[in-house]
Amino acid sequence: MSQKRNGGVRVGVVGATGAVGEVLLDVLTQRDFPVAELRPLASERSAGTTVAFGGRAIEVAEATPDSFAGLDVVFFAATGALSKTLAPEVVKAGAIAIDKSSTWRMDPNVPLVVPEVNPDAALAHRGIIACPNCTTIGAVMALEPIHRAAGLESVVITTLQAVSGAGKPGIDELEEQLRALGTGTAPEPRVFDAPIANNVVPKCDGFGDDGFTAEEAKLLHETRKIMGLPELAVSVTCVRVPVPVGHSASMLLGTKRAIAPAEARRALEAFPGVEVVDDLQAQLFPTPRDVAGRDEVLVGRIRKDATSDRLWLWQTSDNLRKGAATNAIQIAELLIERGALPRR
Repeated sequence: MSQKRNGGVRVGVVGATGAVGEVLLDVLTQRDFPVAELRPLASERSAGTTVAFGGRAIEVAEATPDSFAGLDVVFFAATGALSKTLAPEVVKAGAIAIDKSSTWRMDPNVPLVVPEVNPDAALAHRGIIACPNCTTIGAVMALEPIHRAAGLESVVITTLQAVSGAGKPGIDELEEQLRALGTGTAPEPRVFDAPIANNVVPKCDGFGDDGFTAEEAKLLHETRKIMGLPELAVSVTCVRVPVPVGHSASMLLGTKRAIAPAEARRALEAFPGVEVVDDLQAQLFPTPRDVAGRDEVLVGRIRKDATSDRLWLWQTSDNLRKGAATNAIQIAELLIERGALPRR
C-alpha cells in the first residue's frame, strides 16, 4: 500500500457541476476514496457555484492552467476542449490526468483503460490516462470474459443508449418533452435530432462520410484498443432511447472456438464487475432500471445463434457510473494499489 493511500490523495475534478462530475463526487464518497483535498473546477460559467462533498459545500473555481498546483490526481468530466487544453497542464504540475472525454482515447501514447480488462495499461501512462466511451466500457466488460474463454473474432452490436449520455441537457430534454406530450404540445428537439420522448433515434453523435456516426466509430476503435485486438471485426449501430440512465446493447459474438451458453455464463459469472441475470423461467433479464445507481455490468439473454455457432448476449450498465465516474475512480484506485501515484 502506497503512502498516498495512508496520507490521502489531493483530488481535482474538472467539470464538477456536470452530470458525470456530480456522480463522480458521489462515487468518491461511496467508495471511501482517500480524499485529502478536493478542488472542484469547471468552466467560467459555473465558477462560483458550490458542490456538496464530505458534508460541506465547496466553492467551484474556474479551471485554468494554474489550477492544478499541489494536486495528485485530476479527473476530467468536462468537454473535450477543456481536456485538450488543460490535461497537459496537469502533467506539467506533476499530477495525473484521468480523462473521460474522447480527446486522448486514440492517442498511441495514452493508455485507454478499463481496470478489470487491461489494468497493466494504466501503468504505462505519461501523465494522462483515458477512460473509454460509456458504451464501450459496458461492451468490453461483457466481451472480455468470452474472449478469454474462446477467443473473439467478431461482434455485431446494436446499442440502446440513455439520454444522460448527452449530459444534463439530454436528461432535461427528455423531461421537457414528456411534460409537453402530457399537455398535448408537440415536443421540440434541441439536443437530439428528433423528438426523444416516446421515440427512438438511430443516431448518437454526428454522421461521417461513410454513414456511420462518431459514436459508432468510437465503439469500434476503442474496443480494439482496450482488448488488444486491432483486427477485431466490430459492426455497430448506436440508437438513442427515452431512458434517463443505463446504456444497453444487443451483441452477436463470433468466437475462434464455439462456446456453449452454459460455458459462457460461467465465464461471465467469474469475471469481476459482471453479474449474470439470465433466468428465463423466472422472467429475469437485465434492464436499464436494474443498473441505475449500480457499478456492475449486467448480462443476460445468453443463447446460441439459431443459424450459426455464434453467441448472443444482452448487456446493460449505468453509463454515468461504470460508464464514466466509477471507471475513472477505479483507475485512480489501481494506481494507488500499485504505488504508481506521483510522490511529493
